[in-house]
Amino acid sequence: MAGEGSAVARGAATGEQRRIGRVEVGAIGLGAMPLSIEGRPDEARAIATIHAALDAGVTLIDTADAYHRDAGEAGHNELLVAKALDAYGGDRSAVLVATKGGRGRPGDGSWTVTGDPDHLRRAAHASLRRLGGDSIGLYQLHKPDPAVPFADSVGALKEMHDEGLLRAVGLSNVTVEQILEARGILGDALVSVQNEYSAAVRDSEAQLRLCEELGLAFLPWSPLGGISRSSLDGASGPTSAGTAFHRVAAAHGVGPQRVALAWLLARSPAMVPVPGASRPETIRDSAAAAGLRLDAAELALLDAPDALDVRG
Repeated sequence: MAGEGSAVARGAATGEQRRIGRVEVGAIGLGAMPLSIEGRPDEARAIATIHAALDAGVTLIDTADAYHRDAGEAGHNELLVAKALDAYGGDRSAVLVATKGGRGRPGDGSWTVTGDPDHLRRAAHASLRRLGGDSIGLYQLHKPDPAVPFADSVGALKEMHDEGLLRAVGLSNVTVEQILEARGILGDALVSVQNEYSAAVRDSEAQLRLCEELGLAFLPWSPLGGISRSSLDGASGPTSAGTAFHRVAAAHGVGPQRVALAWLLARSPAMVPVPGASRPETIRDSAAAAGLRLDAAELALLDAPDALDVRG
């Protein structure tokens, strides 16, 4: 759903752009999960949130077939994204919709993992039906299944890519070794990695640097960890004022969430954060992070191990 160097027809992409494979997207994407899981807004506000993202120059929307709340509503988020794009009135081909397969939600709040090749094929075809079009712009393995050889799961994605069902392939929740193994199978079809990464969780630093080396995009999930947590991890409010992120935010007259996203962008040219949002004003603020420049002293302060410590 995205062409090279394209911009949304009404909300023309402005500010910094980054690349995912051969596709250029706005530096900040939209994580659509909060629009469909526990605590989700009504449909009108959810669609308004997606439209606000597009108006703000967001051209990457991250979804998954498992982003739903109740049993029997797999694909809820994909259908919502497709409905919002249809209603927007712009050029749908200008937006890269990235979806995922390989996880499920039984409806009791838990998450399952299924990396069986046959399941992934069925899941990808179902996602395409929900999203519309003739192929999926970016399809990501949601999580490796310890019960299935990783090469088998990735091999199924390669076959679907070679068949034209998937235009590009990504991985989520993977190790350095798995990225290298997948690269050997997929070659240039592999364009992205989506692991948790934030001010509070920096365990995927090695994966981020490998992405830089290989020319892959790195899409951090829960990018506001330590500032406000992902719905997948459990809801929590912002940290107490007084962290380095709050102090830098006060100096710029913005919120700490915007500073956290600007800090991520400064960490690496491979970084394309996909913060979640369930209100138009939230994604507008997140998108504005692409225009926030932090100086060397501020970056050093935010890079420090104690950046999230509260000063009394």
